[in-house]
Order: sequence, then structure tokens, then C-alpha cells
Amino acid sequence: MALAENKNKGSRYLNRDLSWVEFNRRVLLEAKDPDTPLLERAKFLSIVSSNLDEFMSVRVAGIQDQIRAGYTKTDFTGYTPAGLYKRLITRVSAMVGEQYRTFRDLTRQLAKEHIQFLKYEELNSTQRKSMETYYHDIIFPVLTPMAVDQSRPFPLVHTGFVYLAVVLARDPLPAQGLEEEEREPYFAIVQIPSNLSRIIPLPHHSNSKKQSFILIEEVIQHHIHTLFSGYTPLAVHQFRVTRNADLALDEEGAEDLLEEIEKELRKRRWGAPVRLEIQKGIHPYALEVLREEFEITDAIFQIDGPLDLGFLGKLPSAVKGYPKLRYPQIEPVYPREFEMSEDYFEVLKQRDVLVYHPYESFEAVTDFITQASEDPAVMAIKMTLYRVSGNSPLIQALARAAEAGKQVTVVVELKARFDEERNIAWARTLEKAGCHVVYGLVGLKTHAKILLVVRQEGRDLTRYVHVGTGNYNDITAKLYTDIGLFTADPAIGEDASQLFNLITGYSEADHWKAFTLAPTGMKDRLFSLIRREAEHAAAGRPARIIAKMNSLSNQEMIDELYEASRSGVNIDLIVRGVCCLRPGIDGLSERIRVVSIVDRFLEHSRIYYFENGGKPEVWLSSADWMTRNLTRRLELMCPVLNDETRTTLMQVLMLSLADNVKAKQLVQNGKYVPAVRAHPPRRSQFDALDISKWKKESTPTPT
Repeated sequence: MALAENKNKGSRYLNRDLSWVEFNRRVLLEAKDPDTPLLERAKFLSIVSSNLDEFMSVRVAGIQDQIRAGYTKTDFTGYTPAGLYKRLITRVSAMVGEQYRTFRDLTRQLAKEHIQFLKYEELNSTQRKSMETYYHDIIFPVLTPMAVDQSRPFPLVHTGFVYLAVVLARDPLPAQGLEEEEREPYFAIVQIPSNLSRIIPLPHHSNSKKQSFILIEEVIQHHIHTLFSGYTPLAVHQFRVTRNADLALDEEGAEDLLEEIEKELRKRRWGAPVRLEIQKGIHPYALEVLREEFEITDAIFQIDGPLDLGFLGKLPSAVKGYPKLRYPQIEPVYPREFEMSEDYFEVLKQRDVLVYHPYESFEAVTDFITQASEDPAVMAIKMTLYRVSGNSPLIQALARAAEAGKQVTVVVELKARFDEERNIAWARTLEKAGCHVVYGLVGLKTHAKILLVVRQEGRDLTRYVHVGTGNYNDITAKLYTDIGLFTADPAIGEDASQLFNLITGYSEADHWKAFTLAPTGMKDRLFSLIRREAEHAAAGRPARIIAKMNSLSNQEMIDELYEASRSGVNIDLIVRGVCCLRPGIDGLSERIRVVSIVDRFLEHSRIYYFENGGKPEVWLSSADWMTRNLTRRLELMCPVLNDETRTTLMQVLMLSLADNVKAKQLVQNGKYVPAVRAHPPRRSQFDALDISKWKKESTPTPT
């Protein structure tokens, strides 16, 4: 519903990209928090860097494209591309400064714990000897100095890698000195090897408590003269380029989508430069050469420290011991429902099973597929794959099932950003094993998470389904909070079959018994559910919406929530990242509360609760409330039909809403403020560890 009476529509919404900057700042706050263990703070600082890399290469790159194309219209939040770009660069620059101040503080704190990063000049004689040997035996053979002059054009600089910019002077000839004009600087670059560890441990006496490290670029810079005989290095500084990473695919005209994506991935190496990072104090001549080559004038970030703090993500594994500097280790529990029987199918005939990762083990999913692949009664296995791990046990189980003669169909999404190459490799592996591999529907990313097992039981075929909010990835299942629903419900099973027929064939699905899909009907269904709450509120019946998601940016969805708030519906939004809804506006959104939780695990589950006049409905979904999810992706929303599993999901939501330790609340100006600390302290991710207790508890309907 339109809100025509609000003339300044930009004031009703927060900008998506500026909201993202606020999200990354909340991640940075975890790196600064003195209550966060030091080695975990290093991980958060690494995440800030990787988040920013993706943001610059995708979102900022897209804005730059709009500016180059002369696009000047304002978006629904009131920004032109040029105006937004200017503000983003200002805010990102400020955040990068804060990021490196945090890095310097972190290294000081680590040094107090006898964990230190050393400069080359700080090494003792034993350490120097060790690094001399390491350089000559390991590093030197893989280095490639690349000169830049009239006969050798500027070499390709790969996105995201750290390079050294080397300014050189030619040594005088033995017989006579060179003329002054011949002493102009020479320029070369050296790539820091990406296939060697960036963090190098240094030797210490056996009785020393210290653990010292040096960065590989420190070692290379000290030995840079070995690469340029006959020349004297005048200056050596790091630089790094971020390129546009968007793929421009013509799916309609592509005879083979896999080959088309491989071709576009190769083009990504030459994407337009978006950002140039340079080390503080870089030689003016080097800066001039880099500016001219990459044609960047404004998005140049001068860094006071090592470029790309992503290496800090490897520090916790490089450091030995120090349990007090880490989060306590947790072991995911095996879902108690499946511990009662080794036969998954027998369990699911009796009841639905809800699995909450990472507190409950992803092995439940792996074991389910393994059992299906080995069961002679299983006729077919069908599933979607969006992002999988590098050594996925699911792939192996699917391959074994196909080799055993079962009908195995796998929908592999080749366009999963930054996972394209891995998914191409998995697609080929599955095809070789005899699986039917399809790449989804033209023009849509297949983002739905679903697994279907069809089993012959007597004269009947029974369908067993797993629907998830997250990817079928055994690695991220230990790092992300996600929900998986196992069920043998006939309506869900029929819809699952119809969904795969829609993806793999020409079936026109026009009637769903349980599912709601995007882009065909999810947005309208959500609008209907929101409006129903408004009708309940107007009639004096219980009305409430609780929605947990990663991002909220669709304008129409926000307007529907505003209308529901005005109608008297109390709305709680648990949005981890981007949120364009502005809460707390009188007469518009004063009944809407928005909280974000950034903690040990990445909040990733999508759960939607509607009070429905005292007859609650709960849905699981793969979709956030973003325009891309609702209009440009194949997404799935599945109702939770079983009372007990619905109660469990309500408990998950209530845990998040009760958080007063890590929750931050969005206020009207777009900033996030800490939740009011109360007694007892409630930290939802830590409270959820006792899943064996609360999963059995009966939770009253939220009011």
C-alpha cells in the first residue's frame, strides 16, 4: 500500500548501502569488544575486511557503473548514485581508519599475552637465520618480479591480492657514472605469493612462552634487492586493487551455461578497478604510476598497516594453545529425535524433526542422504545445491547413490557469487557419477534449499523432505545459525515433487498445497499474511509479527509493515544486516522494533511468525525480504505444520528477542544502540547451547 501522505519519501527509508556500512561497523565492534576473546577478535577483524572486499567489488562497483552511464535518478531512499557514492566513500574511509586502529590495539593486547608480530629488524640472530633460509629455499623460487617500461606494459594485477610496488635506480656503470637524466626511477611490481602462508611462525627457545610471527611481505621486502641485480631499490610499498566482480551473463543466448560462466569468470580478472589500497608513505612516483594505470582518483585508501587484514582469520589456528583467548569449544549434539532410531524413515513417519544448527549437528543431514543412498527401497533423490564445502560428504553420498542406480537429480546453482568455480567443479563430478545435473531456470538464481527422497514402501511411494534456511554446507553449518526441517508430510512431499518438476522440466505449477515460491507468489503471500494481522488488530484480536532474516530492503514490503504498524500490529524484526525500514516514526512505525545480533555465529535463519488472532502460523524460508529474493530468485517458503516443531521455532525467536548482551537496536536516525542490559543477562547464542533442555519445553504463544 502506498503512503502518499508522506511527501518526503526518502525520510521514511534508510539507504541499503549505508545500512550495510552500519552492519559492518557492528562486526567491527565485536573486534573491539574487550569481552570478546583476543583470538576471536582477530577473526572478526578478518571478517570486516572480507565483507568490505565484497561490498566494494559488487555494490560500490555497481554504483560506479551507474555514474559512468550518466544515471542521475534518485532511488526510493532519496539518493542519486553520485551522492550515495560520495557518502559511501567517506563512511568507508572512516571505518577503515577505525579498523586499523583496532588492529594496532589488538596487536598490543596480543603482545601482552606473548603473541607478537615482528618487523624484520626486530628479529634476533636465530630468527634472522631461519628467515634467510626460508626466503631462499621457499619464497624466492616462486617470486616473479615484473618490470614496467616501454617494452613491458603494466602486467595484469589480480583483484584482492597484495603486491609490492618497487621504485628502483640503476647502479652506476663501473667505468663511468650515468648522466643525471638516465637516473630516472624504474618501476616494477612483485606479487605476494598467495599459495604460501602469509603468517610465518618464528623460532624461539624451547622454554620461551612467546609465540612470534612475521608476515611474508616483511621477509620479501627485506630481500627485495635479490630480485633486481644491477638496480638499487629506492622504495618498496604494498598496494592492492579491488575490481568489479559482477558477472554479465547472457543466459538466453548461452548454449551451455557452464561454459558461459567459466568464460565470464576469466573476464572477472580484468574487471574495472573499483578501489586502490596503498601503504602509508608510498613513494610519490609509485603512486603516480598506479593512479595512471588503474585510473582511480577518489577511491584510494591509504593504509597505516599491512594491507588486507583477512590474514587474521588464520591466526587462531597458527597460535598453539591459549584456550582463554578463544571461545569455549562446543560440540554440536546429534538431534535427540534421531538418536531414538537408526532408521530416519521410521522416525519421520511418526513426527517432524526440526534441527537447529550449529547447536545440533549437520551430520543429521549427511546421514539422512547416506541412508537414502544405501537403502534399496529409495527410488530417487533430488536436491538443490547453492554453496557447498570444498570436500562435501553430500557430494560423495549423491555420487554413490547414482552409481547404485538410483535416480539422482541435483540442481547446482552456478551463479552463486564467488562460489562459481567450486560449483562448476562439483557439477562435473556429479555428472561423471551419473547424476542428472541441471542449472536451474534462465534468469533466476535457484536459492531454495530443499532435499527430496522418494521411497518405495509396499505399493506406495512415500516422500521424505528436508527444507532448510541455509546451504547444504557442512563447514558453514558449524559457523551459521540455521534451521532444517525434516518431514514426511504428504502435502509438503507433493509440493517438493512439483517444485523439482518445475525446475527440471516444462511443468507450470499453479497450485501449491503448502509451499509458497518466489518470484511467482511469495511477495503477494507475505503481503496477505501481513494484512491479515492488520485486520486482526483492527478487530481487537491478537495480532503480532515476528520476522527473523538477514536483510530487509524491499520498499513494498516495508510499506506493508508500516501500514500494519499503523493498524495496531506490534512488529518485531530481527534483521542481522541491511535494514531499510526506519523504526520509531510517529504515526508510521512506532510499533516496529528492529534488533540485530552479531555474535560468535553468523545469524542466518529466516523464520516468519504471524499471530493470526491466536492461531499462530510459522514459516521457514530461504528468502530474505529483499527485492532480489522476492523477484529475481527461485526461493521457497515452507509452513511449519507440526505443533511441537512450531513451538520450538517460537522459542528460537523468543531467545533472540530476549538478548540483552549482543543485541543492538535500530533507532530512527539509522544508528544501532546496545540493548538495555538487564538481569539476568541474556545472550541468545549462548542460551541456545542448552538445546537439550529448551527444545523439550513448552513455550506459550508470544503476545
